[in-house]
Amino acid sequence: MSLPKRIVLVGPMGAGKSTIGRMLARELGYRFLDSDRIIEERCGANIPWIFDVEGEDGFRQRETAMLAELSEHPQTVLATGGGAIMREENHALLKRDAAVVYLKTSIEQQVERTRRDRNRPLLQNDDPETVLRNLFAIRDPIYTELADIVMFTDRKSPRLVVRQLVNRINPKTPRHQRQIRKEGRNHA
Repeated sequence: MSLPKRIVLVGPMGAGKSTIGRMLARELGYRFLDSDRIIEERCGANIPWIFDVEGEDGFRQRETAMLAELSEHPQTVLATGGGAIMREENHALLKRDAAVVYLKTSIEQQVERTRRDRNRPLLQNDDPETVLRNLFAIRDPIYTELADIVMFTDRKSPRLVVRQLVNRINPKTPRHQRQIRKEGRNHA
């Protein structure tokens, strides 16, 4: 089995898409892309500002255009925003020549990982936990339906998640092959 052209990480905010994505890309020798960061770079503004000025719909339009562009890049690990799956037209873009990985995490873990992050416009209110619960109820079935792999991240280090992902995506990764070759030399 060969590696997929692209690996797309989906899941809620706080699931570890950016952290795990960077590490996974490094492990596979792929390039790492983060759709939210690229949107911010191109706009010269952060996502909360885009939400304030253009609203969520304006941001989602930018996100769809970005996903269309990034779906053309081979040998990449792509971290997406938590709401990228909310537009039906994005589903084909996310799955195009890709293995879609749903990084699934509990509401409690999301709360812990996002509580101090001011760059999450949907959580800038008095009850972010309720927002996360409501988003999970809506989005979890969509993430699950799109996913080729569902990987739970609660109470796991990013390194462990990456190791488990590599084994599920392709058990014969370059590192694994190097280890086999090394062991073969030791037995010769």
